[in-house]
Amino acid sequence: MSGMPSTRPAVAVAGAGLRGTAYARRMRESGRGRVVAVAEPDPGRRARFAAEHGIPPELAFAGWREMAAAGRVADGVVIATQDAEHAEPAIAFAGLGCHLLLEKPMATGEADAVRVLEAVERAGVMLAVCHVLRYTPYTRALRELVRAGRIGAPISVQHLEPVGWWHHAHSYVRGNWRREDESGPMLMTKSCHDVDWLVHVMGEVPARVGSFGRLTHFRPENRPAGAADRCTGCAVEPDCPYSATRLYLGCLGDPEREEWPLGAVTRDRTEDGVLRALREGPYGRCVYACDNDVVDHQVVSMEFPSGATASFTMTAFSPFAQRQTRIFGSAGCVEGDGVRLLVRDFVTGEVETIEPGGGREAPDGRHAAADDALADAFAEALASGDPSALGSDGRQSLASHRVVWAAERARHAGTVVDLTPPPAKGTAIP
Repeated sequence: MSGMPSTRPAVAVAGAGLRGTAYARRMRESGRGRVVAVAEPDPGRRARFAAEHGIPPELAFAGWREMAAAGRVADGVVIATQDAEHAEPAIAFAGLGCHLLLEKPMATGEADAVRVLEAVERAGVMLAVCHVLRYTPYTRALRELVRAGRIGAPISVQHLEPVGWWHHAHSYVRGNWRREDESGPMLMTKSCHDVDWLVHVMGEVPARVGSFGRLTHFRPENRPAGAADRCTGCAVEPDCPYSATRLYLGCLGDPEREEWPLGAVTRDRTEDGVLRALREGPYGRCVYACDNDVVDHQVVSMEFPSGATASFTMTAFSPFAQRQTRIFGSAGCVEGDGVRLLVRDFVTGEVETIEPGGGREAPDGRHAAADDALADAFAEALASGDPSALGSDGRQSLASHRVVWAAERARHAGTVVDLTPPPAKGTAIP
């Protein structure tokens, strides 16, 4: 936009939920960007977001289509709509010449992800998919020590994503990501972070993929005797690990937990308001009486072109915690918990402890610091016009997404899937 200060680019947000709000708030509070427009179908969310950022009524739209129809209202657009509505707004805003910060996944299907990449490259705009784990000091330190040969050649990897029993029940049994036909498979909606992270740390895309996993526990046949359809008034609720009453009433008085997960349930921060939402809304349902179908545990096995192997495990049945990783190399090994790295040298036997973020990262699974770093990088790229501030581009995101889709094909078919190498930049996208 002509006359716009290059150091404070204008940003619009499509989708004023948790993710869109977090990125926008960071840009405003850091002073790196000006949030000038919002598209959000929920009137309450739209009004709150517009008030926070001082957005005039004519730039507060009821949906992304209305915002796109208004033309190029900003330098960049944060697309944080529901998963099934990522591809179309990305293509539309790229066509207007807007740079994109696109919440993962790129799209719910491979063909649409290719369409997004083609639109971005055709328009010559920048695309950053929100692979936030790439942006942490922890990830940078781990990747650098692997690339520097501190453990020799990496041979095998174990990587665990402990989703957390209550988090899984909240988001993937009762919540918006519970069904593949409404959002996508669990491996994409949750764990494409992890697949992309493994590709990033290892520095190569897998050549072969296999996978096992299923929905084992959150099924009607596992419903306890005497359980009601809702947690409110249920006779077995006090002894149930997945009690919605315990979870959401326990958020009251904690500002962070009132924002999430309680913010998805109700805006009424009172006991009566929470109980009303649990009696009437989807988050009060018994976890054994929902319409969920995504897996609650999955294992992915990967073989890289170098011959290295990796195993990734996602499980609901854990604390809500940071990812845990072990990389075994020819001259040493490294073990990480998302906060610190323990590096063992096979020659000396010594173990070095590295805390890349000074030990300040949250011990649970939240990644607010990484979200902030991603928002900062996007604002910097907008201000400078230089995509090098971003941790990945569209082709890299498509390559790691294709690993996820291959793993899902392998899981459903009970086979191993071969992957073709990702196309180089400037070549046609198959």
